[in-house]
Amino acid sequence: MRGRYPSLSDVSYSFGPGKLTPAVKAIMIANVAVFVLTFFARSDIIRQLGLKPAALFSDFAIWQLVTYMFVHASVSHIFFNMLTLWFVGVELERTWGTRYFTKYYFACGIGAGLTQVFLGILPFAFADQFYNPSTVGASGAIFGLLMAFALYFPTRTFLVFFVFPVQARYFVMILGAMSLLFSLGGGSGMAHTAHLGGLLSGYLYLKGKRLNVISEIQYRYLKWRINRMRKKFDVYSGGRRDDYDRRVH
Repeated sequence: MRGRYPSLSDVSYSFGPGKLTPAVKAIMIANVAVFVLTFFARSDIIRQLGLKPAALFSDFAIWQLVTYMFVHASVSHIFFNMLTLWFVGVELERTWGTRYFTKYYFACGIGAGLTQVFLGILPFAFADQFYNPSTVGASGAIFGLLMAFALYFPTRTFLVFFVFPVQARYFVMILGAMSLLFSLGGGSGMAHTAHLGGLLSGYLYLKGKRLNVISEIQYRYLKWRINRMRKKFDVYSGGRRDDYDRRVH
């Protein structure tokens, strides 16, 4: 039987990871909804929902550690954040499940926000640039997702500027190095330190889960109990014929 070459009608093309998963979809809707609100009450929304360390301490605005992730400064800001969320978030949610993905996303975002707060309360002159201005955007959480994607799919390829192919592990290294360089340089109006905080929070979160700290503590405690009991009792393993005269105390 003769084979045939596929025609153009037999070839299909796809862009992105496919259909939105539940958590990614909900996060995107929430971000777009808040962004639309900023057109009508921009200053009020940013003042109430953006993360300002000074307000965190003076007004105890603890909610800002979460709400700042849903506020964006421009169309390009929200567009690229949501595009990256779709690209890497959908596959991570499929891998982890919705519950774990949601916990991880917010852990990275809150960790990025705490980075800004920590830098803002340091007893140095540069702390003022973190303590008084408001930080907005989902970039910290998005950088955490990129860290997880690089760890789970290190050889997956990103098309930088839709042209240059770069493996995920190297892409995240480049982003981390650029954020560190820009944060040391200061200025630019972008919270590069929050990006670093998101990367670090994601790494520590995944590292902690892999080590399974609670199980390790339980194991160590059980081992201590067993060693303590051995001091009180002489325990012999049974199962052999010549053990009939041994006793267990």
